[in-house]
Amino acid sequence: MSARQSFRMTGARALLGAWALACAAVAQAAVPIEHWQLPNGAKVYLAATDALPIVDVQIDFDAGSRRDPAAQTGLAGVTAGMVEKGVMARECPTPGRPQAGTAPSGGSEPREAGSVGACVSEPALDENQLGEAWADLGADFGVGASSDRMSFTLRTLSEPALLDRAVALAARQIGEPAFPDEVWTRERQRLTAALRESLTRPGPQAGRAFNRLVYGGHAYGAEATEATLAAIDTAAMRARHAQTIVPCRAKLSIVGAVTRAQAEQIASRLLARLPQQACPALPPVAEVPALAKAQEEHIPFESAQAHVWIGQPGYPRNDPRHFALTLGNYILGGGGFVSRLTEEVREKRGLAYSVYSTFSPGLHAGAFRIGFQTRPDQATQAVQVAREVLQKFVADGPTEAELQAAKDNLIGGFPLLLDSNAKLLSNVANIAWNDLPLDYLDTWTAKMNAVTVAQVREAMRAVLQPERMVTVVVGGR
Repeated sequence: MSARQSFRMTGARALLGAWALACAAVAQAAVPIEHWQLPNGAKVYLAATDALPIVDVQIDFDAGSRRDPAAQTGLAGVTAGMVEKGVMARECPTPGRPQAGTAPSGGSEPREAGSVGACVSEPALDENQLGEAWADLGADFGVGASSDRMSFTLRTLSEPALLDRAVALAARQIGEPAFPDEVWTRERQRLTAALRESLTRPGPQAGRAFNRLVYGGHAYGAEATEATLAAIDTAAMRARHAQTIVPCRAKLSIVGAVTRAQAEQIASRLLARLPQQACPALPPVAEVPALAKAQEEHIPFESAQAHVWIGQPGYPRNDPRHFALTLGNYILGGGGFVSRLTEEVREKRGLAYSVYSTFSPGLHAGAFRIGFQTRPDQATQAVQVAREVLQKFVADGPTEAELQAAKDNLIGGFPLLLDSNAKLLSNVANIAWNDLPLDYLDTWTAKMNAVTVAQVREAMRAVLQPERMVTVVVGGR
């Protein structure tokens, strides 16, 4: 990046940061969420707020790694990364002769994003030119993939001229990524080297073993390897993009200083470069199977600390017991120094500096996990203590005092989850993706307060089976 580019980007981001700091104390829990559907089938969720002169957008598609072919595990992640490596040229047809542009087969007629019928020729942009273009706008665009979804994000100032140009550029990247072969060759080499390096550390080894045992053959547990990366080419990326990144499956979350009319125009323009096609249902993905029995795996590794993971499949995000399970996990191991695991493993016995538990709910039952690091010679004792704490908590549930303390802490911290546009966007996208009620944020506190000790105990008993969990220890001999 040149000094001129760096200066432009730093200045624009400094302006965004200054506005954010000035308004960080503004709680946005009361911002209403509007929802509607575009003619192309895309669903739009809008939280309009003028606290900051910023517009944040997230577009989610059902294109996460759970849809990766087994032989090409990692396809979703690398496809997302390559979207940012360049866009194709667009050529307008000369009257009287066929178009000779480079749009993909089946694409819509080339036109300026948001225009009606107009065609504007545009040059191809490589990754460096894209970086410079975003720096000139003082805006940010990103793409990422999780197990469930592929997400495109845009952050820009709401000043009309900058907003217009940022939306137009984002539309090109969403709809017309170039997927250049030479860049993928370089990226594959980089990813392969990073993969090899990660396997020299105990943490990644523990994570891979844990996912393999917890999820079995389910796609949630699949991990990219050198062989699966070698099997991926740019043709596979283009096919994946064409199959899954279509307007009728888009969920757009928009937060910021825009009206509904402006939001509708932004949403339409962002999807305008994608083929406006029919929307057949994607193949179903199997549910995560329950564990039939306990499994243990000890992996020798010369390290100062043994990495320990204990867990099982948890619950999907649409489980109605979500609030009870959230509170239960907070008391067990999600509340840091006030959790039972910390009290027993760290404070009373000094077996680990940090110990935690967490649920990872998704469209399917994401993992429940207890994790900590300990001296290799203490690993057996630490595992036993952690299991005993878990078994007792699942059997007896929390006390009234523990539950009230957990409610006070989580409810007291709730405004901090909504004190910026970016955080509000994350919550709106969560509502959109999981089909939660539009008043979810407004009723969150009441629903959390309504949870009883009996509900926490029943929920933890129903979801967790301590006698059938996976235990992975990496470290020691």
